[in-house]
Amino acid sequence: MQLIHFSEDGQSRIGIKTDRGFLNVAKAAAALSLPFPSYIDDMLKDPEQATQLDAILAHAETLADPAYYVSMDEVTFLPVLSRPGKILCIGKNYAAHVAETKSEAPKKPLVFSKFTSALAAHKEGIPIPEHTDKVDYEVELVAVIGKKAYCVSPEKALEHVAGYTIGNDVTARDWQKGSPQWLLGKSPDKFAPLGPVYVTADEVDPTNLAISLKLNGEVRQNSNTNHLIFDIATIVSYISQHFALEPGDIIFTGTPDGVILGYPEDEQVWLKPGDVIESSIEGIGTLVNTFR
Repeated sequence: MQLIHFSEDGQSRIGIKTDRGFLNVAKAAAALSLPFPSYIDDMLKDPEQATQLDAILAHAETLADPAYYVSMDEVTFLPVLSRPGKILCIGKNYAAHVAETKSEAPKKPLVFSKFTSALAAHKEGIPIPEHTDKVDYEVELVAVIGKKAYCVSPEKALEHVAGYTIGNDVTARDWQKGSPQWLLGKSPDKFAPLGPVYVTADEVDPTNLAISLKLNGEVRQNSNTNHLIFDIATIVSYISQHFALEPGDIIFTGTPDGVILGYPEDEQVWLKPGDVIESSIEGIGTLVNTFR
């Protein structure tokens, strides 16, 4: 299943991919006299809302009128997950990225967090804060928790992952390096864009996905999730040994090499207003954001 999250007349809406395109769940539900969910997050937290979506999808073939469908080129996207309880991130999780930053590979997953105010949507502009001039990009596979995970084993960990999306762990490098804690450099407003699509776990293999990023059309990052130092199962299991992961929590799983920080210092050209980032992951799509 593939879902998008968008705004229509000021209301939160879900679109579900069908053979005819993305079905507007709210319009379909009204035509079928069925209840419907408005947030993907709420579906993860409430199985009854997930059942509502299944019921609508079961009747989708009866809705042939194009008025029931939306175009990804025309909708106003919302962050594909808008109400996560926790936004967790894993640092230094690709060997080539560790090497380019001239640091040591972690022996355990390096966990940090972002605030929910950092969330942004596909095609949403990302403001560059006034007092930083070293803003960088980081394309990442984002795992979405669907079932509470506490002290789970690596062998069972993926049973707690409901799906995946694309994230860009935007970072103010000067702020990140200005403190032993990375939070200030990682959590400025809109520094965690997500989307454009949420894909359920049965549709992708997280251990083998091409992952890449373009800056103004130029490929800057190009790798595969099979190069993760700690795979998704290990990450989920490790975090769950320390605190419970709840449905709707999201985990940025690390970025490959090619970030601006990895360039020689005299070649580092940091992000500026007007720069366009395209973050792509096989089987999910491309997240596009322009800096301003």
